[in-house]
Amino acid sequence: MPDRKKKLDEMVPSEIVRNLDEYIIGQDEAKRTIAVAIRNRVRRKRLPEDIRDEVTPKNILMIGPTGVGKTEIARRIAKLANAPFIKVEATKYTEVGYVGRDVESMVRDLMGASLSMVREEMAEAKEEEVSLRVEERLLDLLLPAVEGSAGSTDVAVGETREKFRALLRDGVFDTKEVEMPVDVKAHLGFEVMGNTGNMEDIQNALNSIGSMFSAGGGRKKRKVTVKRAREIIMEEEMDKVIDPDKAVDEARERAEEMGIIFIDEIDKIASHGNTSNSDVSREGVQRDILPIVEGSKVSTKWGVIDTSGILFIAAGAFSFSKPSDLIPELQGRFPLRVELHDLTADEFYRILTEPQNAITKQYRALLATEGVDVVFTDEALHAIARIASEVNQTNDNIGARRLYTVMEKLLEELAFSADELSGQTVSITEGYVRERLSGIAEDQDLSRYIL
Repeated sequence: MPDRKKKLDEMVPSEIVRNLDEYIIGQDEAKRTIAVAIRNRVRRKRLPEDIRDEVTPKNILMIGPTGVGKTEIARRIAKLANAPFIKVEATKYTEVGYVGRDVESMVRDLMGASLSMVREEMAEAKEEEVSLRVEERLLDLLLPAVEGSAGSTDVAVGETREKFRALLRDGVFDTKEVEMPVDVKAHLGFEVMGNTGNMEDIQNALNSIGSMFSAGGGRKKRKVTVKRAREIIMEEEMDKVIDPDKAVDEARERAEEMGIIFIDEIDKIASHGNTSNSDVSREGVQRDILPIVEGSKVSTKWGVIDTSGILFIAAGAFSFSKPSDLIPELQGRFPLRVELHDLTADEFYRILTEPQNAITKQYRALLATEGVDVVFTDEALHAIARIASEVNQTNDNIGARRLYTVMEKLLEELAFSADELSGQTVSITEGYVRERLSGIAEDQDLSRYIL
């Protein structure tokens, strides 16, 4: 079993692949290529300075149909990574001068992700100290009347405070509302950060708040639940223990040396050999991306970021275009190419049984919450895999995503009446699969049943 305690930058390529194997079936070539590219980042850091700048990351282009694991590989790398990582979609960007996001914003987003990571680590180092401060401030909000009442003794107040502390730790007060003064600008900025990964949007939101609450020091009394108050106070206390300049310096170094940007749907900005306005616009986006991938300096509110050491992983289905439709200069910046193949019925079966997050395990866990124990026989799993493969061959091939639609159809009735079956064990046999999915298997217009 892979060592989950190890960080990504401590793993050798074989360990990275074994970690990916727990969640992604097949696509061995892609996993090996990614593992080597990630490991080379660590090797580059160990080089003497005079040669380190000459060794640039070998960017990767993953080619394959939808649902075969391109995005999942990136998602799992992100979970493993002790490095800044962001996933962006190429279609979200527009050529410079047009309304929309400019491509440099991906670098700013990466720096934002890096800073969040560093701040979290710095806060964890002082977690006990911060937690105690937060707890004391919450108790001050819950007990102002008790502690300030006439005739109360220090002993009585202390006993009451400790009783409330125990209840607070047990979550008893989570839904209780308290009134607290908040820094409105910081508070609203915190909420914006919780709802978007776009650092430009965050900055714009903070700027728009700007002078709105300048009077009175920008603080305002507000009623919030204890659970929400804990989040607000935690953020404020974290700011007190974190050295902002040190955090920014560390975050910038990580973004430049170990940052990874995954550009999905890059095939959607490839030209198709004609000169329509849309193709001209797509080519403009490619030309804007080119200097960032080649290595350039991008200005952010935290300073200038050098993109020379950032690893770029691009992915696309290339169903209606091909990699050669990208401008030659951009093609040259993705020297490593891996092709992900269509999934077979045997691989569908493995997807249903082997990964840590296998869909069958997810459905079993969901129905177990209703007291229903669902058991899949081996024959049933082979039948599900076979039907999913047949549907993909007859209709649009959406890869492993087809398993979700097949499973939803298979377990629709069971999920609907699960509350009436509490305490029972339900076996999903090959016969059950045939009965529930017979219409799908026999009907030629399978799209009537499955999207």
